[in-house]
Amino acid sequence: MIEVGQAIPDVSVHVMGDKGPQEISSASLFAGQKVVLFAVPGAFTPGCSLTHLPGYVVKADVIKARGVDRIICMAVNDAFVMDAWGKSQNAGEITMLADGNAAFTQALGLTLDGHKFGMGTRSQRFALIADDGVVTHLAVEPAGGITVSSAESILEQL
Repeated sequence: MIEVGQAIPDVSVHVMGDKGPQEISSASLFAGQKVVLFAVPGAFTPGCSLTHLPGYVVKADVIKARGVDRIICMAVNDAFVMDAWGKSQNAGEITMLADGNAAFTQALGLTLDGHKFGMGTRSQRFALIADDGVVTHLAVEPAGGITVSSAESILEQL
């Protein structure tokens, strides 16, 4: 698992661009910026849609006022799903990052085995803060929780 002081791994991920899914480098999202990344097990799932993402949507301005350049929400879903979920949650201030093949999640060492729920390989629920691509804070949720990775908890770390 990635640790504080380590660099964000550089793998291909996707965001929705003007002409459809756009492949980008994960490292490029962090270079030269202070970034908050939070990850969820799946778009449109109950805890993620009712609590986790909405907390960041509501607190986005406060988080950015504390010197954060970018807020990223990541899930092991495709760019179409992440884009639709972001629009349904009015998450315009948040980069909706698709890790469709779980390559970034695997590189971070934060996978979750969701096979028994029919979800395959997913991301654990976590949040991190990175400064110019180096992790300065990491909070991984215990099973079933949305506390240490919440927007409120991240605000306490900024």
